[in-house]
Amino acid sequence: MRRIIWITAILMCFTIVATACGKKDAESVVRELNSVANKLDSYQAKGTMTLNTSQQPLEYQVEVWYQKDHYYRIALTNAKKDITQIVLRNDDGVFVLTPRLNKVFRFQSDWPDNQGQVYLYQTLLSSILLDESRQFAAENDSYVFDVMANYQNGSLARQKIWLNKDNFAPSKVEVSDTNAAVMVQVVFNEFKFDPKFEKSAFDTQANLNAGGAPAPSNKTPNQESATDPGQTDTNNGQPTSSTESTGSGASGENGTPDNAGTPEDSNPQGDATGDKGVTGSESDPEAEDTIANPVDFEMMEPTWIPSGASFKDANEIVFGGNPGYMLRYQGDVNFTIIQTQPKDKEVLYSPGFMIDLGFTWGSLSDGEDQRTLTWTYEGSEFRLTSADLTEEEMVAIAQSIDASATK
Repeated sequence: MRRIIWITAILMCFTIVATACGKKDAESVVRELNSVANKLDSYQAKGTMTLNTSQQPLEYQVEVWYQKDHYYRIALTNAKKDITQIVLRNDDGVFVLTPRLNKVFRFQSDWPDNQGQVYLYQTLLSSILLDESRQFAAENDSYVFDVMANYQNGSLARQKIWLNKDNFAPSKVEVSDTNAAVMVQVVFNEFKFDPKFEKSAFDTQANLNAGGAPAPSNKTPNQESATDPGQTDTNNGQPTSSTESTGSGASGENGTPDNAGTPEDSNPQGDATGDKGVTGSESDPEAEDTIANPVDFEMMEPTWIPSGASFKDANEIVFGGNPGYMLRYQGDVNFTIIQTQPKDKEVLYSPGFMIDLGFTWGSLSDGEDQRTLTWTYEGSEFRLTSADLTEEEMVAIAQSIDASATK
């Protein structure tokens, strides 16, 4: 009997020791994550990102390609609208592509080194490694870290990151605000380490031509994007020469269309053209063609506006040779929103810097008296201009724009 008791006790000890050895604490996991980060050569991720920053949740399919040292391709697709926007980083800089508009913004930027992204594996690993106050738990087949959020949007305070126990691949991320409300969620349904990419995977024109599915190309990004190799950008996305562009939406040295001017110059009341509310003159054939073909797309309005501002009016205009709408808001803060759908290809240097809107990337530029946020969404290009709005307010307005209102 005693022998049985001793054998049972020994077996229990072995079981306890084996179980203890199978468990990992936060420090051991962090050490392994640091090794993973240092050895990371490439990865491919697919998932679904949900934004809860507007009145209704917005859902996007996200695909990430990374190849050491600095090659990135991120595609965000609105599944319902089948619209994709792409950000690329290659040897020639950082490019934001809108294949549907055949438009390319070019930045000279350290992105994403200077701007973390919730769907980038490096950003998640960095958040865990740098937060000495990290919280750790083991749940089923995942390690869960609760750490500080370090994103461009200052209202995002903390994030929970789920990593697969077997290989530390991410499975889910939840980013919360200061009230612990989940504002951004990414669920990864596919993650591959060390995939092999085609040579054209990070090529600008190949991605633009294929509308999100890159095709082989023998040209360099400089040749394909129709930019002048002699024109270079300075740091922070400031151009050293005028923008090059094709089509009627050409941009001038200040980053605004040559024949458009500022929103205040857009003649929203239609004084030069009667009651049609468009700009131009009878001697301008382009303007006449636009007048003969009024705006034929849906006007989108923000569902959030800052306190102290109210809607003033909306008018059909011509901006950069393209028909569109201008919405004006006034009060303690004043701002305008211009929406157009450019038909011609534009390849331009951004006069501002990249700003993450969650569902896409925008360009924020500062003028002497006002700042302008430019972005594309659902086939339209938007320009939000104000001398009063903060950067956070401009982002909130952009994120709230939807197609619920019709013209």
